[in-house]
Amino acid sequence: MIFNSIDYLLFFPVVVCLYFLMPKRLKNLWLLIVSYFFYMQWNRKYALLLAGSTLITYAGGLCIQQLRNKGKEAPAKACLGLTFVLNLGILFFFKYINFAIDNINRLTGLLGAEQNTAHFDILLPVGISFYIFQALSYSMDVYRGEIKATRNIVKYALFVSFFPQLVAGPIERSKNLLGQFDREHRFQADNARKGLLMMAWGLFMKMVIADNIAPTVDLVFGDYNGFSGIEIILAVILFAIQIYCDFGGYSLIAIGSAKVLDFRLMENFKSPYYAASITEFWKRWHISLTSWFRDYLYIPLGGGRKGTIRKYINKFLIFFVSGIWHGAAWNYIIWGAMNGIFMVLEELTAGFRQKLRTRFSADTKRFSYRLASRLITFVLVDFTWLFFRANSVSDAFLMIKKCFDYLAPERIAGLAFVSMGMSTQITVVVLLSIFLLFLVDGMKYKGIDVVQLVFSQGAWLRYVIYGGLLLGILFFGVYGNAYVQTQFIYFQF
Repeated sequence: MIFNSIDYLLFFPVVVCLYFLMPKRLKNLWLLIVSYFFYMQWNRKYALLLAGSTLITYAGGLCIQQLRNKGKEAPAKACLGLTFVLNLGILFFFKYINFAIDNINRLTGLLGAEQNTAHFDILLPVGISFYIFQALSYSMDVYRGEIKATRNIVKYALFVSFFPQLVAGPIERSKNLLGQFDREHRFQADNARKGLLMMAWGLFMKMVIADNIAPTVDLVFGDYNGFSGIEIILAVILFAIQIYCDFGGYSLIAIGSAKVLDFRLMENFKSPYYAASITEFWKRWHISLTSWFRDYLYIPLGGGRKGTIRKYINKFLIFFVSGIWHGAAWNYIIWGAMNGIFMVLEELTAGFRQKLRTRFSADTKRFSYRLASRLITFVLVDFTWLFFRANSVSDAFLMIKKCFDYLAPERIAGLAFVSMGMSTQITVVVLLSIFLLFLVDGMKYKGIDVVQLVFSQGAWLRYVIYGGLLLGILFFGVYGNAYVQTQFIYFQF
């Protein structure tokens, strides 16, 4: 089941209505049942993996808690390690085993050996990276003493499988979400209105912007030899918008769905393309994952406490691992490594850049300076997106080479989008929608609560906004072939 499907349009109101009608003692059980039902619409047998990860971390949490209560730190640490090994072992087998086999076969081939290990015939369980990381954060929080291990298996299982954020996040922390299952949740009209508006804007980002861009991006990346350099550059820019609207749209629908149910999920995106540096970008993009790596990898490795060189190594490492987390392919690893290198270089050159600003009396508060900083940041981020989206590393380098060999700037004059497979009507819709996207993000960047701003307007203007979003989705949204909804990009991770 997917947020942009008719199934979810029917599923969600039923879940909400029954949830608020039933007594408190049954509410968590009801959410757990519907969460597993939601997940099982993809593949029923893989719900066993979700349950398995849940039971491992649930039992591990109780074991760690008991051992720490008795002052047995070494056994508690060993129990934590076992919990990590078992969960990461599940993740490795289903996500990385065939990638590892490919590289072993390639290495043995280079060494002249004839060994050719066969692949495992397995499917990647949807959302496995997300729910395993969420479960592991609970184990670590219990070990650190930041929370007490819960004995309520229903509550804990619901924490791992809560359907709004189960498949693609945000990756919630036990300190935020777990305790929310203890309190009474009542229907609140204000939450419902705000949550539904978030969901509508998320659907607009996904169905009107991301899904209308997707065919053009797929066409160019799938057959880049048939396009000029300028068209490849446009396709890479469009992909930057597509992945943001696709993943950011999912996150908004998840947060909005939870809000209707009177739950609060963490914000996952904060106007990322308004960032004026790579560091700022990663504070605004996929915040739940970036902060997960900071809290559970960067800080345990020593963070910046063990010297400058170690700090830079740790920073690079978390982005390298982030690349591996995203996918079992070298292009994802290179994407992560490039972001790590940019982060380190940005910090290394901070003093030099400050001297240049002083030397040329640059006013960092001027619009021109801020615009230039944002454009440079976007170009660097977008360059890494080329490797992320390319079908292989070799394709990425060949596309870069094509930009130098055959740029053909004249292709941009009016016909670029049409030659890339986008009709004139869709081009206009996409460009206007992107303008609206950056307008909304610009207000959010300035600290304006856009949802609250909408509700502070007069009734006629509010209904114009509601109607505009709904009509935009109905008339210009992409519903897929034979009304089979399009997948969200991050489902594959």
